[in-house]
Amino acid sequence: MISLSSPVKAPWDRWRAGVKLSMLCVATTVLFLSTSLVFHVIAFATCVAIYAIPGRVFLTTGLRRLTFLWMFLAVIFVWHALTETLIEGAVIALRMLTAVALANLVTMSTKIAEMIALINWVLTPLRRLGLRTRPFEIAIALVVRFTPVLVQKGSALTDAWRARSPKSPRWRIILPFTVLAIDDADHVAEALRARGGI
Repeated sequence: MISLSSPVKAPWDRWRAGVKLSMLCVATTVLFLSTSLVFHVIAFATCVAIYAIPGRVFLTTGLRRLTFLWMFLAVIFVWHALTETLIEGAVIALRMLTAVALANLVTMSTKIAEMIALINWVLTPLRRLGLRTRPFEIAIALVVRFTPVLVQKGSALTDAWRARSPKSPRWRIILPFTVLAIDDADHVAEALRARGGI
């Protein structure tokens, strides 16, 4: 499995995970409070500019990771076109793009160990109450680690289908994709048990 963090170093890599996540929470709140199209256009352009600071590789890698949103954006566009509320649809689409881009920016510049350490600190009160928080920490780490792997395997399945058939894959890859995900989960579960479990 691979990490979501980028090998290209950014100026904010040295910032603490807690600082970056706090800034992300504030920025996301501001995005959801605003309904101005101009504001969201400027916000998204600013986000893209921030991606460009570390260089072209960081920019292209970061924006490529947003391509999975195209299905959601298509649904938003179709719905708001039918209801004749394209301005509102554009605001929602830009808000979603910017929020996900900012979250992706945090994961690209934060090591998974730092994320787990932050989660461990946040969950300290629960441990004092006698609750086990280790499974929760591991679960979050696995979600972050698995995300790019599943995206990559989904793309490979789509490419394999297109190489063998002129028809669009659509729902046809759902079953093999599910089987791959379950198989990966089974392997990870065996690895965890071999190391003493959680």
